[in-house]
Amino acid sequence: MRISVRQICFIMVAYTAATKLLIYPTMLSWFCDGAIIFPALINFIVCGAVIWALSFLCSKTDKTFFGLLQNTFGEIGARIVYGFFAVFFLFAALLPIFEQKQYVHNIFYDTVPPLGVFMPFFIFAAYAASRKFGNIGRCADICLPIFAGTMFLLFIMAFSDVKADDFLPMFSVPATTIFSTAARTAFNFVEPCWLLMFMGHFKYKKGDAAKITLSYAAGAAIVILFLALFHGIYGPIAPSRTFAVARISLFFPAIETMGRIDLILLYVLEVVMLFAVVINLQLAVHAIAKCSGFENYVIISLATNAVFAIILFIFDSRYNAIVTLYSQWLWIAFIVFTVLVPALAWTLRRRTR
Repeated sequence: MRISVRQICFIMVAYTAATKLLIYPTMLSWFCDGAIIFPALINFIVCGAVIWALSFLCSKTDKTFFGLLQNTFGEIGARIVYGFFAVFFLFAALLPIFEQKQYVHNIFYDTVPPLGVFMPFFIFAAYAASRKFGNIGRCADICLPIFAGTMFLLFIMAFSDVKADDFLPMFSVPATTIFSTAARTAFNFVEPCWLLMFMGHFKYKKGDAAKITLSYAAGAAIVILFLALFHGIYGPIAPSRTFAVARISLFFPAIETMGRIDLILLYVLEVVMLFAVVINLQLAVHAIAKCSGFENYVIISLATNAVFAIILFIFDSRYNAIVTLYSQWLWIAFIVFTVLVPALAWTLRRRTR
């Protein structure tokens, strides 16, 4: 169950950005009338502060979050809290899985394929979620260079099509709209809870809090730049452009003569996005194991992914309703779990180093 600080930093860079490249930019454009950068900045600043606080807490204790809960509330109390986190991570994984299904079907196929085309994802997810934290870290070692190279090329392809005039209306958007958009899209930000689960599973050294926080800031910078490119290309019609990462390179001049060469980059990027989606399932399995005391990760992972496959099959045509549920109600739970609960971790009884 060990993971290194380097691998946590890689996760904060690559997975933070990879989980926000599909529907998140479109939702910001829809809710905020073009001022999409400001709500994202608010959420990144808040989550960045929480991540720094959690990283600094790791310098004060070598206990896991479960161990801190045990010290304060006892074994039963710790299991109950982890039960809530298990449910939270399951909800955190649900919408991204639906997004991936929609993305794969709409971008990589000329006609809408049968639902069974996406079902092999759950085989991959079942295997990945059955692995422990060391596997998450090793996957991040591989994913970061792939993600960095792919995004660099996509940014180069998109940069020449940005229109500066599209940025002017964003300064006329009311502050209330910006803050309400930040709240309604808060369900896209789960990163503080990742670090909360990693507590005690890595050896803290002096300066690690700064490294982890700066890594998160790097992931945030990639997303902010991506949002700027997306809005600068599409401007007022951005709310109608779903799956943003597949849209920013459409006007690259070479595509007219060579075809959709950008699809090569999108195929490669999909690998990273899949690992970024699965991390919530991995942490859900971990929380279920700690809550129940049943440590067989394989059985828990198989059962969890089987349930998710059934949910996807039943609610496949209800994607818009699920997005509405998250943006109207579930964002409250995400703020509680990603901001309030990690902040309260400082109040738990801990053993000083």
